[in-house]
Amino acid sequence: MVLVITAGRVLVVDEDHGDRAEDKKRKRSERAGDFGDEHHPGVDVSRLRFTYRQGPKYTSVVVEGDVIDQVKFDVGRSQPFEGPQHLDCRDLTLMPGLIDSHVHVTASSANLRMPSTMPPSLLYARAVPILSGMLDRGFTTVRDCGGADHGLAQACDEGTLRGPRVVHGGKALSQTGGHGDFRAAGDVALNSGACKCCDFTIARVCDGVDACRAAVRDEVRKGARHVKVMASGGVASPTDRLENLQFSETELTAICDDARNAGVYVAAHAYTDEAVRRAVRCGVTSVEHGNLAGDGALEALRDAGGFLVPTLITYDALLKEGAACGASADSLTKIGSLVSEGQRRLERACALRLPVCYGSDLLGDMHKHQSKSIALHLAAGVDAHHVLGSLTAVPGARVPEPRGALRSGGRLAKVAPRDGPPRGFVAPGALADLILVDGDPLTDPSVLMDEKNIKVVIKGGRVVKDIR
Repeated sequence: MVLVITAGRVLVVDEDHGDRAEDKKRKRSERAGDFGDEHHPGVDVSRLRFTYRQGPKYTSVVVEGDVIDQVKFDVGRSQPFEGPQHLDCRDLTLMPGLIDSHVHVTASSANLRMPSTMPPSLLYARAVPILSGMLDRGFTTVRDCGGADHGLAQACDEGTLRGPRVVHGGKALSQTGGHGDFRAAGDVALNSGACKCCDFTIARVCDGVDACRAAVRDEVRKGARHVKVMASGGVASPTDRLENLQFSETELTAICDDARNAGVYVAAHAYTDEAVRRAVRCGVTSVEHGNLAGDGALEALRDAGGFLVPTLITYDALLKEGAACGASADSLTKIGSLVSEGQRRLERACALRLPVCYGSDLLGDMHKHQSKSIALHLAAGVDAHHVLGSLTAVPGARVPEPRGALRSGGRLAKVAPRDGPPRGFVAPGALADLILVDGDPLTDPSVLMDEKNIKVVIKGGRVVKDIR
């Protein structure tokens, strides 16, 4: 199938940005020349800059199948190119589909213990409107950090369910009493009893090196594209504190070692400076939250080739609506100043040139606020280029060796292939996950916060939303 899109302008990466030569000189690891990611080789991805390109009258993008075939910026005819399927959007801005790097698509309640009481049919049925809403907001890819499985991801890929692409990590790994152990202090047995197959919460409990290695291998066996580990306390867990360190360093190192052997990376839930430092030291690549991390921890993450996924909107939404959505009073008390502290860490991460990916981490009815973290990023002093860069960043592509160059022809080329064509930008050969926006996101990214401004959504070359 051929789809032709006529747009007024196209948001693209500014390849002539002046910092490019300087960025190449920065040493980000012990390997000379290890800069950027597989989508932006040789470029400091924390300093991406965007610009608009447009033809004399309009721009045409030709999509064949699920891939962009041509981008024509020199179109000047009075009539747009006609094809088998044509979208005339000359008054709209074309840009890559948005990417949310931290979601829980099965979290239909802020009470994360609730899924343990549900039959799986109800759990996944409640995920259907959550997934559909994400697509309507322009998110064509989401990275699930606990809860989704290979079946849900496949259903979205094949079109059985209406939703974005789900890059899932299976169940997050938690120690006993950790952020993924949702038992109250008076409970004895895990929610699933002795049967790990019947635990439908977002996490699984494992203690000791052998159990941790087995959990990683099991999640990878079930299709996990990354491994999520709870490396500190959290808001939603009933028996820990935010400042808790979770898992021993020996356990964390074993988790990262087995993930690396399987060609996937580890994402760590971590809040404090010490939690982030030890996670990076043990081999973690992606740090989720990081609200209380200092400059040294952020620099360590940067120098290790990692990235940060702040999730500011979830704390803001929990403070306003958490109680009505099932969050306990104890959980809400833990939030404290996490919004303002997270904004400060985000501003410092950008200043330190640490790559940032956008995350929402919302629960229950609060999923509707998925795009609202854009305002919190802007209020933190982050400029439009950083916001757009985080919204189109592909987390898996941000991982250096061995998921980078070695995959193109080395030992991981077959066991860890790239997840289809590259995405996150508009160019020939890229995946045709695109949105058409009424407004100027480069000047004002907040236009993306209102799904009414997301006029058209295209996923894999197919129009899945059109409200022009």
